Amino acid sequence: MAQKLKETILNPILKNNPITVLVLGICSSLAVTVQLKGAIVMALSVIVVTGLSSLVCSLLRNTIPNRVRIIVQLVVVALMVILVDQILKAGESTYAIDKQLSVYIGLIITNCIVMGRIEAFALGNKPIPSLLDGIANGVGYGLILIIVAFFRELLGSGTLFGLQVLPVSYIPNNLVILPPFALILLGCIIWVQRAFDKDLQEK
Repeated sequence: MAQKLKETILNPILKNNPITVLVLGICSSLAVTVQLKGAIVMALSVIVVTGLSSLVCSLLRNTIPNRVRIIVQLVVVALMVILVDQILKAGESTYAIDKQLSVYIGLIITNCIVMGRIEAFALGNKPIPSLLDGIANGVGYGLILIIVAFFRELLGSGTLFGLQVLPVSYIPNNLVILPPFALILLGCIIWVQRAFDKDLQEK
């Protein structure tokens, strides 16, 4: 049991990362990684939504008629997204970030990772493993967002968390803040991961 829970937690972060292996959630990883602060808030939002949605759907799994399960899942995910969005709007320090992320918080409901984990795991497993699976997949997603945002903000603006890190004489590279560069960074991360993990290499 402990080994199974360990795999549930570690696999989405390392071996089966939702972005680099399953290629899910690519759009938001390109759109919200210009600044590190926004990427972290987006990552935490997805972790909360994925974890709680998986938990609730697992609790309801034996009572949801199969013919309406997708509708129920959408309602649960939408509720979690609304709660997260309202919490961000209510906070003095998070309101500006919520405004910066714009529609992308609301679009978490369309993120394939959230619905995918409910369908693939939560509907067939008990609540605690489902919660851990949702959180772990959110962490795997968020980790890639943070890595991409780190390099994009550092090289594109010379800052981290809005604070000047590189010398003032550094000329910001405008190419880095464009979405295509985020895709290039993702490609590099995927290449590095496959280089060290033989199970992911094509035979």
